[in-house]
Parts: sequence; structure tokens; C-alpha cells
Amino acid sequence: MQRILIIEDDQTLADYISLVLKERGFEVAATYSGAQGLELLRKEKFHLVLTDLVMPCGISGLDVLKEISASKIDVPVIVVTAFASVDTAVEAMKLGAFDYVTKPFNVDELIITINRAIEVSRLKRENAILREELRKKYSFKGLIGISPKMLKLYELIEKISDTDCTVLITGESGTGKELIARTIHFNSPRAQKPFIPVNCAAIPASLLESELFGHEKGAFTGAFSTRIGRFELANHGTLFLDEIGDLEPSLQAKLLRAIQEKEFERVGGIKTIKVDVRIIAATNRDLEELTRIGKFRDDLFYRLNVVQIHIPPLRERREDIPLLLDYYINEFSKKMKRNPFEFTAEAMEHLMNYSWPGNVRELRNLVESLMILVRGNRVNVSDLPERFLTRSQSPESLRITEREEFEHYLLQGKDEINLEKTLYRIEKALILRALKKAKGTKSKAAKLLGIKRTTLIEKLKRMGLDQENTENE
Repeated sequence: MQRILIIEDDQTLADYISLVLKERGFEVAATYSGAQGLELLRKEKFHLVLTDLVMPCGISGLDVLKEISASKIDVPVIVVTAFASVDTAVEAMKLGAFDYVTKPFNVDELIITINRAIEVSRLKRENAILREELRKKYSFKGLIGISPKMLKLYELIEKISDTDCTVLITGESGTGKELIARTIHFNSPRAQKPFIPVNCAAIPASLLESELFGHEKGAFTGAFSTRIGRFELANHGTLFLDEIGDLEPSLQAKLLRAIQEKEFERVGGIKTIKVDVRIIAATNRDLEELTRIGKFRDDLFYRLNVVQIHIPPLRERREDIPLLLDYYINEFSKKMKRNPFEFTAEAMEHLMNYSWPGNVRELRNLVESLMILVRGNRVNVSDLPERFLTRSQSPESLRITEREEFEHYLLQGKDEINLEKTLYRIEKALILRALKKAKGTKSKAAKLLGIKRTTLIEKLKRMGLDQENTENE
């Protein structure tokens, strides 16, 4: 039931409003002064405050608003005012009031305003929660991997996120190009604005121009109304152009102008529309080669290739495979409400030696499939699909390669090595492995790590891992 706080110095009016609201299904608390109302508001939770604006004795409605704002109390406020004080009501709106109603008021209109205020407040809270979830999901801490190549990649991402430069992400299919694009966006000054993805390969060329730039009513057969394109939807945010290498040459010139001049016309339109959009593009193709053979405009390539990020395939960062497996096992066990499993040493050897042509996407799909098909808590070699059973490089030689690569990363002569971030990722990897080995029991994991349970809990909280991965102690 929605709770409403009434602050009204006219006791008769306050009791009348209280009675009306109770009849409409609200729970109501009526107070007869600003001081009394604020005191109750600090002690109890309400979904809305309805306050008189002018209360001659003591605290006024404006004072109530100022105190709510200063105390950061998350509650919508509707002010009640006489016609003579509408200007003051407008001032109240500037101070954060949701709306105002004038005396004498219509009860039905008051109820509509109250319901609208409560609904808008609910949507704002949900939106804030969603944005916080997105911020955590796409934070730098959410990136999985401690291989030297990925550590260098993270350093580059952090450098460019605070800027507004155009970015070109390259890498094989399934390496996580959109994840990197979203991470850049949600750690940039545009994080509170839209992130709009477009897959240039998935939309037919005949429709892609309208998808990107929109169209006017009657622009072509079937255009029964005006449509806003992705560029306009992404205004003040980020437009992610996935598989840009598949863009038809006929569209490349218009895209170049939109990126370069930040303006375009809708299909069938003559009005120039200006936008403020950051461009992040991605491709699994060799754009330089496409440029050389004339299939991709060189001026568009240079406009996109301000900063290039290359995501290595999974076969080139095999030390990240156990971390990624742990991450997706944890994700799907929560989603499917079942206990996580672990791989036998022999099964893990096959996974470490596999070439992973589908990269991280293939690994994720494997874990999801095994989560459905394997009933026990251990995955044996016999549970793996046939393609994983071909042996390649030995684990011993692989470990030497990883060690040498890591030493090369540390000793490559850089003026500065970000020790804190490197140690953070290694520590996170060890904690995840210990938790898995301890089957989620924190006290056992702490013992494996040689630290106190309270220390482990603090580290989990700091890393954003202390959610459902806990034991029933």
C-alpha cells in the first residue's frame, strides 16, 4: 500500500484530504505543521509528500522542500497552494517539487497527480537501479582475464574511456567486441546517455539507411509515418556500429558525412539534423585490405581508425580460459538455480588445448550446454563434445609459453607498470579459484588462501563478488 504524508496547517482540510485518500486505498499520515511533518518524514518511509505551500506559523512548504533536498530524502513532493501564490508554487517546482495543485482543488485531478508522481518516482528508482547494475556489469573490474595481452588491453580501454575519440575495435567473431564497446561507454562522460548498437551485417542494405538515419513519412513504399534513426536515438550518447566492414559502399559516403560533420538528413527529408554522437565501430574483417582493393572508403577508414583496439583470440590467451569458465559456471548456476560444477583435470587439459575458433562466445555456449546436460558436479572428458577431444599442444609447453609471455609483459621496458591493477586481477583470479574449489564456502576458501574469513569477505565486497556466491554458515 502506498503511504502518503500530509503536511497542512488547516486541520479541517488535512483531515478531509486524509479521508479522501484513505477511501482511494492509500495509507495516510496527517500532520499539522512543517516541523511535525519533517520529524515524521525522518523517522518513517513515505511514497509521497503532499504539503501546503504557505503555512504562516513556523516552517513553510518551501522550507519543507529545501530540507527534503538537503537531507537527500528520495520522495516526490506535491505542493498545495492558493491561486494568489502560483508564483511561489513555480519556485517550489524549481526546488524539486513534482507538481502543484491549487485551492480549491478537484479531488479526481489530485488523485491523478498523486498517482503520476508515485509512478514517475518508481520508474526513476528502477532506472537508477538498472544504471547501477549496468555500471557494475561494464566496469573495468567486470572484465575477465589476467593474461598479458588482456592487461595491456585494459590499460588502453581506461585511457580512452574518459575521452570522446572515435574507436575501432577489431577481432575475430566471438571475442567480445560489443562488451568492450559497452565498457568504454559506461566508463565515459556519456555513461548516463544512450548506448545504441547497430549490426551492419544483420540488416539488409535496402533497410540499413533508414535504420541509421530514419525516414520521413512517404519517403518510400511502406513508409506510413516518420521514423527516427539510430543516430538520433544515440544523440549525446554512443553509437556502436558492429560489423562495419560489411557496410555497402553506397552508404559509406553518407556515414562519413554524419561522423565528420555530425549532421545528416532522414531518407526522403530535406531538413538537416545535427547530432552529438560518439562513434565506436567494430569489425572481424581486415579494413586495410578492404580499403586497398576498393571495397571500403579510405577516408571513412581513417575517420574510424582514430584509436584501434585489437582483442586477441582466446587461443592466444589460454591462461584466461579457467577464469572465463569459472565466471560462466557461476553465471549459469545462478540463472538455472543449480549447483556449479567443476572440470576434471583431464577435461580441463582438453579445454586448455582446444583452438576455440568461436572464442569467448563458444566457451560461454559450452558452459550453458554442459549446465543443462551434465547432472553431476563434475564434468568428465566423456561429457565434452567431440570437437574438444583432439589433442594439440601439451600443457607443459603451454605453461612455459604463458610464463615467458608474462615475463615479457613485465620486462618489456615500459617506463611505468601498473602494479596495483595487475595484482588486483591476479588476486581476483586466485579468489575465484579458491571459492570454486571450496564449493562456495568462504571459510574453506579463506583457509586455502591463508587469510581470515573476514578478510576474504572484505575483498569480495571490494571486487563486487559478494552477492549470491556465499555459504549457509
